[in-house]
Amino acid sequence: MILLGLTITFLTATVLFIEFFRHRQSRLAAYGWVGLIGLIIAEWLLFRGFQPVAVYFTPIAWTCYILLTDAAVLAIRGHSRLHDEPGKFFSLAVLSVPLWLIFEAYNLRLQNWSYSGVPVAWPLALLGYGWSFATIFPGIFETADLIESFGWFPPRAPIRFPPAARRAMVFLGAVCLVAPLIAPQPVASRLFALVWIGFVFLLDPINYRLGLPSLIGDFAAGRRARFYSLLASGFVCGWFWEFWNYWAAAKWHYIFPMF
Repeated sequence: MILLGLTITFLTATVLFIEFFRHRQSRLAAYGWVGLIGLIIAEWLLFRGFQPVAVYFTPIAWTCYILLTDAAVLAIRGHSRLHDEPGKFFSLAVLSVPLWLIFEAYNLRLQNWSYSGVPVAWPLALLGYGWSFATIFPGIFETADLIESFGWFPPRAPIRFPPAARRAMVFLGAVCLVAPLIAPQPVASRLFALVWIGFVFLLDPINYRLGLPSLIGDFAAGRRARFYSLLASGFVCGWFWEFWNYWAAAKWHYIFPMF
């Protein structure tokens, strides 16, 4: 399994590098090189058990990855989140912490993962948790931006969802989010997928109704790029998360009752 995971991670990274070099329009910004070199150094120190890098390796690696990915997007598009709007980018990083705590709260009920190797002293533990959680949503959105910049998903015929369908989505999302909370714990622990999709069905129609950016609005305009890029980003980030988590001294462990 380790060999399979390493192979998939290597192939994923290879595809991203090849596509970057195929589409880049300018050189990588200096902070991108900082991210790349920092990631290599962090890996080197990790495998030598250097502290505190080994304990904080996950947030260090993701911070470096985000810098590298944003610089790659900038080199392809000429604009990027961190480069163009650093204030909004850091706001996203700060907001990422309470947003992820929602899933941590669900995990108290579902018990799908646990942590080990976290520092005992609470200030150091909070640093590790907070820093790690702050990289989650920036990492996902930066990866989606990079994949979208490759131009893999051209426009298609518009798909419009009528009001009744949008209301049904909101209802379905609410059911997905409530079911794990009211089901018996042995059953709830198997319903983790509902939590991940529930917020999408619940909130995206509301965003569309309020005139905010939404996937429903994208489909109505014939755009597929953001939807597919976010799906691909989930795949990419998932493998990178597990790859870096596996070697870190402070890590999480999944508890899937069906396996």
